[in-house]
Amino acid sequence: MIVAAVVTTVYVARNRTTPFDFSLQSSSASAPAAQTFDHFDFSTFWLATHGQPNIPIHGQAAYLVDVDARQVLWERDPETSRAPASLTKLITAMVAVDDAGSLDRTITVTKEATEVVPSVMGLSAGEQLTLREVLAGLFLDSGNDAAEALATGLVPRDRFIRQMNQKAKSIGLTASHFVTPSGLDAPGHGMSAHDLAHTAAYLDAYYPQLATIAATKDIVIPATATHKAFYPHNLNRLLWSYPGATGLKTGLTDNAGGCMLATATRNGRHLIAVVMNATGFSTPDAALLLDYGFRVHPTGLFGLPSTSS
Repeated sequence: MIVAAVVTTVYVARNRTTPFDFSLQSSSASAPAAQTFDHFDFSTFWLATHGQPNIPIHGQAAYLVDVDARQVLWERDPETSRAPASLTKLITAMVAVDDAGSLDRTITVTKEATEVVPSVMGLSAGEQLTLREVLAGLFLDSGNDAAEALATGLVPRDRFIRQMNQKAKSIGLTASHFVTPSGLDAPGHGMSAHDLAHTAAYLDAYYPQLATIAATKDIVIPATATHKAFYPHNLNRLLWSYPGATGLKTGLTDNAGGCMLATATRNGRHLIAVVMNATGFSTPDAALLLDYGFRVHPTGLFGLPSTSS
């Protein structure tokens, strides 16, 4: 196991990308060319050589990675595909950006999009908003109506779902399959904790404009001639309570339970924590994982650590 981990780490070290830029530089939102795709192979060297502490995590699945060191720091059942609830919306957002080509693209809200159950951003059929505005409702309000507006307002819905599954495959997800754009429970709809961490790393690296939206606490979308006013409010409590929190998404359905995909940055380090099926505890569980991640420091060619108190 140690030999395999070392080989993985050497490969990752030679192929890693530059650190993430979380700032939004332009309204353009083009996907990277296929040959530049980074599949974010996280090494298990740290776990193989140091194990993991008994952190009291409630989630049925959990995963903590140091993105820059490409090391897994803590895990519980990371490969099982399970209901991801609204964490699905990361893939929905990336596919919408790929289709639209610009955050200023206008989207007309279909009647179909307004017929989903809460949570919603409050869209009405026939309203016209920019992609940027719909994405604010998608990430902050976790609007299922926003997800359906994206899935029906750019291309036919069945094609959009097909693109979500194609996107998952193209970026290297191995335990993900999508049936809805919102993450509402549906047979066959699932993601693994590993795939969610991978997706978050990919979004932060290649879609920094989406990371910027996800990191925003509140947005006022003024009324225009084509839509009413909206006041998206971020459901991610870590943005208010956790030092260095940068995102990314919460989720909750009957099948998924409470889910959290948390990203945080301190002293130039980027961590991603995933907690699945921890109703009532997903946010504090993620904070516990991040606390541990910032206490340890896997560095060097083979991830050899130093530890701080």
